Amino acid sequence: MTIQNKDSSMFVHITQLTEYITRVVYTYSEKEPSYSMLISKDFKPQSGLTTNNYIAKDGGISFKNKEGEVILEEIAHGLTGKKVFKYFVDGEPIIKMKQTANGEVSYIENSRREASGKAYEGKLTFKVMEDEALYGLGQHEEGVYNYNGKKEYLYQTNMKITIPFLLSSRNYGILIDTESAMIFESKDGEMTFSIDTTYELSYYVITGENFEEIIRSLRTLTGRAPMLPRWTYGYIQSKERYHSSEELLNTALQFKKAGIPIDCIVQDWLTWEEKLWGEKRTDKKRFPDIKELIDKLHKEQIKLMVSIWPNMAEGGENLKEFREKALLLPNTTVYDAYDEEARAVYWKQCKEEWFSSGADAWWCDNAEPFSDPDWNGETKRPEEVRYQLIVEESQKSMDWTRVNSYGLLHSQGIYENWRKTNSNKRVTNLTRSSYISGQRYGAIAWSGDICAKWSTLKKQIVEGIKFSMSGMPYWTLDIGAFFTVKDKWENRGCNNHTNTNPLWFWDGDYNEGVNDLGYRELYVRWLQYGTFLPMFRSHGTDTPREPWHFGEPGDIFYDTILKFIKLRYQLMPYIYSIAAQVNQNHGTMLRSLMFDFAQDEKVREMSDSFMFGKSLLVCPVTEPMYYEANSVPISDTNKIREVYLPKGTKWYDFWTQELYEGGQSINYEAGLETMPLFVKAGSIIPMSESLAYADEKQGEISEIIIYSGADGEFDLYNDDGDNYSYEEDNFSMIKLIYKDDEKTLTFGDAMGNFIYQEKFKIRVIGDPKTLSSMEFNYKGKEVTINLTSRL
Repeated sequence: MTIQNKDSSMFVHITQLTEYITRVVYTYSEKEPSYSMLISKDFKPQSGLTTNNYIAKDGGISFKNKEGEVILEEIAHGLTGKKVFKYFVDGEPIIKMKQTANGEVSYIENSRREASGKAYEGKLTFKVMEDEALYGLGQHEEGVYNYNGKKEYLYQTNMKITIPFLLSSRNYGILIDTESAMIFESKDGEMTFSIDTTYELSYYVITGENFEEIIRSLRTLTGRAPMLPRWTYGYIQSKERYHSSEELLNTALQFKKAGIPIDCIVQDWLTWEEKLWGEKRTDKKRFPDIKELIDKLHKEQIKLMVSIWPNMAEGGENLKEFREKALLLPNTTVYDAYDEEARAVYWKQCKEEWFSSGADAWWCDNAEPFSDPDWNGETKRPEEVRYQLIVEESQKSMDWTRVNSYGLLHSQGIYENWRKTNSNKRVTNLTRSSYISGQRYGAIAWSGDICAKWSTLKKQIVEGIKFSMSGMPYWTLDIGAFFTVKDKWENRGCNNHTNTNPLWFWDGDYNEGVNDLGYRELYVRWLQYGTFLPMFRSHGTDTPREPWHFGEPGDIFYDTILKFIKLRYQLMPYIYSIAAQVNQNHGTMLRSLMFDFAQDEKVREMSDSFMFGKSLLVCPVTEPMYYEANSVPISDTNKIREVYLPKGTKWYDFWTQELYEGGQSINYEAGLETMPLFVKAGSIIPMSESLAYADEKQGEISEIIIYSGADGEFDLYNDDGDNYSYEEDNFSMIKLIYKDDEKTLTFGDAMGNFIYQEKFKIRVIGDPKTLSSMEFNYKGKEVTINLTSRL
């Protein structure tokens, strides 16, 4: 429906798109608004709807759930005119260079601004209940979980990934349909989104019975996440940086020699010749033959991920090509990712040496290319100042309505051009900035250059959960944190950098790095947590990160690192199957406890634990128990981690198989070699035998483990592991259903055209009435087996 406001020339367009999705657009045009680029081209409104989930009235709109209860009220909206400027240069530009945290960046000293039209500042205000919890908005820095009564500045910078989606405990979500910077604030029973620059006010309200349904509708609207290759779920080793092909290859071979499972090694920055920052051609003195290097890695079943940058230094061929074709953002040396031709040229440069030689993945660093005004100085500025600095810097070179979406368009170019070049190899793009709908381009976000502190680890757990609550399925971090020490910028190896003052973001607690037993303890706990993230990747500067730098066999730090790396591979069939649910059913891997236990009021504010898939309760340890910094021993610690087990189910200790009732807190013995990990009763978990790399057994399962005590089901998935034939049904999906009272396991009909596994070993935990272990031959047709008798 379209309504014109009585007191202005503004129109409101309200459309019930599906049973659960309502679109609202305020505009000065009577014409039905088109969809933004944030909405998937595959999205189709539902036809034949006979009811609406909204009530429009003067001054606002109320939104109802399925039962007809009003769960959200929009109470105010407004568009206030503002001038928009562009920056120009009279005569010959005076180009200056500056060294930043993101490399050498040029700027035009004699640019001036000129009014270029009119846009609006936008404002949307909604009611908030006192006991309502508000989640999402992306991944930020301070570990805020519930935004009721809080303020968040929604812009893009290193360590901040803004997602304009909010999820409520009242079972609705709001997607603000803009690419502009915004400020969110909740106070006095209201929440307001203040949009910096826009031409209209557009948002979507999504309702559902639970968070799972809401996220499913959100991804139906914004795009389906493709399958990532199986190897991306293995262990990935990175550091800042391997200085040559020889060092990179020798490190990879050391993993093989030590018998440590690995799937990928990462080549960080400065692969280019000196002073040619961002050039996608290597320094042949240090990287003489990229194809030979990659071939040798592939022979060892190790993939290569390569760091690439959108900004390029003067003197390089890459920048020259963009400048000659006028495909740079104005007044910068950053390519214009908003332009389709520029995205194609950027890909061509990526392909010329790295991709044509067999590179397996990109690491898109600095994908929010205007964070430099913030990343300097000894003191972290107030958040409102950081917001203003970065937004104003971005607006000198970008469309003011689109300053938050550069990383999204960057990912789009990588994904679409990769698939045009080679659709037999799945896109893998680890990026420092993403935006809503980035999942449809296979983007995996990581949280930026964090520092090594226990407080940072605690906050990062919250931020990862919150990012997933924003509808984004793939997130990771630097295991062990990027900055380990409190140091000076000059030590990072930027030869022409003259600032020797400490920087606010370079603020780790461990000046001795891996030689500090305090850091070894922190790193092990960080790695335990990282074992249960969508991507499992170690990275950082200041100190080495390979496992052998943390000790040797028999040492508790080294042995625990290997224990959890190997556990990741044992869980590979489970992980790959829950990843398939992301693709096929818009599922969520990294799950707030609110996804599965919202009926338990205690989990509403609980952000120190999460579900990995629907079966595993992960409870990271976030306090030191053995050492403070500088290897100072901690005395008289009981090494206890308090754990809350959500009610409504029973829980098995993963390590001991001890059974606990839900709805209680327990004091868990959490020595360094153990992280509290629990399995929900009724879970079906497919496991693998020990693997050297993820695809060693092509997804074959060694054992299906059933945790008795409740009914359960699981969709067991497999495919080729690294091509897009699954889009043509070349996959295997078998629904497993366990009935606890009947002691039966049903294998459903095999779905898909991929060859399904026929021989299975089945083990039941926690029920003496069942056989401890049995073997079963599956023929692809539905069959129910009795777990109390031998077949």
